[in-house]
Amino acid sequence: MVKLHEARRLALSFPEVIEQDHHGFPSFRVAKKIFATVPNEETFHVMLGPDETDVAVSTAPLACEELWWGKQLAGVRVKLAVADPDLLAGLLTEAWRRKAPRRLLSLFEAS
Repeated sequence: MVKLHEARRLALSFPEVIEQDHHGFPSFRVAKKIFATVPNEETFHVMLGPDETDVAVSTAPLACEELWWGKQLAGVRVKLAVADPDLLAGLLTEAWRRKAPRRLLSLFEAS
């Protein structure tokens, strides 16, 4: 189980992340690119590629489900009540890496 305030703190722990409104919902961004959103108190949306999404859903089917944006697979919907903190941390790390500029990636990897 991950509490919402813990998930937010985790998302904000990556270099140069800001929390900003996105159509009435909190979003987490790096270099102006969204890597996660909070649609409600129980759920985190994490923007991943299709391969990472498949792994997350097959590894943790109770906590993760596919997140579709229209006809496009956009990532995973994580149910915080059943999510493991390490799972969420790994998903957010991957999502942040996908959106972060190279200069941040090298700093992150060095730390």
